[in-house]
Amino acid sequence: MSNDREVLIKVRNLKKYFNIDKNIYLKAVDDVSFNIYKGETLGLVGESGCGKSTIGRTILNIYKATSGTVEFKGKNIYELKGKEAKEFTRKAQMIFQDPYASLNPRMLVSNIIGEGIDIHKLLTGQARMNRIHELLELVGLNKEHANRFPHEFSGGQRQRIGIARALAVNPEFIVCDEPISALDVSIQAQVVNLLKDLQEKMGLTYLFIAHDLSMVRYISDRVAVMYLGSMMELANSDELYENPLHPYTKALLSAIPIPDPKVQRKRERIVLQGDVPSPINPPKGCKFADRCPMATEKCKNERPKLEEVKENHFVACHYWKEAEKRI
Repeated sequence: MSNDREVLIKVRNLKKYFNIDKNIYLKAVDDVSFNIYKGETLGLVGESGCGKSTIGRTILNIYKATSGTVEFKGKNIYELKGKEAKEFTRKAQMIFQDPYASLNPRMLVSNIIGEGIDIHKLLTGQARMNRIHELLELVGLNKEHANRFPHEFSGGQRQRIGIARALAVNPEFIVCDEPISALDVSIQAQVVNLLKDLQEKMGLTYLFIAHDLSMVRYISDRVAVMYLGSMMELANSDELYENPLHPYTKALLSAIPIPDPKVQRKRERIVLQGDVPSPINPPKGCKFADRCPMATEKCKNERPKLEEVKENHFVACHYWKEAEKRI
């Protein structure tokens, strides 16, 4: 990629297949490559089931990769052992989608946040408790909340506890796995603004996975679009939203509601025909070919590679120029 910024995460030819039955595999992530630069937010969007969360978990080695590599600061995380492996788990954290399921209901908030501190032996005694109080206030809660259980909080407050837990071990990289999708709309903006503020204060790098395309544009420096386990397009946020090249990206963006009813009525909505192919037996060519109005025989027989067609704008489409003119 033509970018002189420091690469924090380098993903190359990553595959994650789940064994469903004898010799039957669900191809959740199928040969994906991209970089995440230090200090940026990379947004990851796509339909449900396209492999977004699986990528996040595989990057953190929560799921074991079927093949491919993930490098953190130049080291392949799948080859790390002992102290280096433990150090990676400290430097790379995750904020989970469901704030109700991701917190142990039997643990006090102080122990939930302090668990990582204990595992990595960062602080003990009063210094540990002071750090927990500091983290609670950092995410917009009070130190008195440390002695409560998760069920005593709202969804938004629970997600703040989850954020504090991720920050407790001083990470550099955080996978935000749809951190706002389970929250009320009024709370979503608060949590996203909190994440942006924390990024500026602590120099964090995010992989932000979400369905809300408007929110992704707001928080992300670059955006990647996934479909059926493959990456279709990757570009700077404004560039992708204002000048999408892939037909699938255009269809996704056409579904974003516009608050002005006059503009909303006049705009053209791209409605995709057909169903998403099975991830167990995906097409041999472009995975989007059966639903794409621009598909040719080449699209159906030869899988396109993600290539840089404009500066820092990558697309996996054989005829993106023709598609751009006609869609």
